[in-house]
Amino acid sequence: MPSDPLVALRAGELRLVLAPAAGGSIASFTRAWNEGGRERELHWLRPASEEGLARRNPLAMASFPLLPFCNRIRDGRASFEGREIRFPPNHPAEPSPHPLHGIGWLRPWTVESASERQAVLTLQVDASEAWPWAFSARQVYKLEPEGLQVEMTLANEDHATMPAGIGHHPYFPHTPGTRITSPTRAMWRADAEVLPTGLDEGGPVPLLREGVELAQLDLDNNFVGWERTTRIDWPADDAGPARSLWMEAQPPLDYFVLYCPRQYPFFCAEPVSQCTDWLNLQAHYEAQVLGGTRIPPRESLGARFTLRPSL
Repeated sequence: MPSDPLVALRAGELRLVLAPAAGGSIASFTRAWNEGGRERELHWLRPASEEGLARRNPLAMASFPLLPFCNRIRDGRASFEGREIRFPPNHPAEPSPHPLHGIGWLRPWTVESASERQAVLTLQVDASEAWPWAFSARQVYKLEPEGLQVEMTLANEDHATMPAGIGHHPYFPHTPGTRITSPTRAMWRADAEVLPTGLDEGGPVPLLREGVELAQLDLDNNFVGWERTTRIDWPADDAGPARSLWMEAQPPLDYFVLYCPRQYPFFCAEPVSQCTDWLNLQAHYEAQVLGGTRIPPRESLGARFTLRPSL
């Protein structure tokens, strides 16, 4: 079966490859340089596998978009201003009853335009029983020698107000000695099904604020009060010298997800606009700790974040 077309951007030593057919995902984000006459390559994100690209599997990509909601909705059931959400399970590899990450990650995106340093991907989704609002989405990937900027827009194409969440799902390499610093106010504790059960200002929260070696953590949790900045530090190794990456976001990406199971060669640090299952938690918690947005008809929600590598 022929491979789907990829979109390649370059700026200075940075390279970005997009996989529009695999959920509008990033396939790789790298530094390429010449050292002593030898071509070198360093991955800032976990690169997509050949099998993942062939199968259009977003879980095998470097990062994918989250919309029109982020993370899970309990049993795929929720109500919003007179409309019922009946979202079926959608995990490609697990039989979980709780659908996750929305719709965009499992649909092919259209390449609206592409140049050496910028690509625009778009998506149109009709209303359905799963998500009873029509919407459109747009991603603008801008690569500069200093880093990558991702702009996202989610537009309500329906005649009724739509609930919305937006974000991205980057996978980073987890090598020995990797450290992360990510200031937040509190963490959502989670049950065995990774659904929120309550807020905790202790535990990993002070560790992440000061900076912690990733191997000390074992998490799949949402955080509130994120200061919209995360720093990742890798020690020198066979892949390259000691290096860092800053992830910085703009509102409404005020929430943060950290997925870092022990023994995995990767971890996820996700800028998002709402916590897991926010629609079903509104009766019990204030909006400040839940996030989420109402988009009136014909209006839109925008989000932006950057990844800035440093050696």
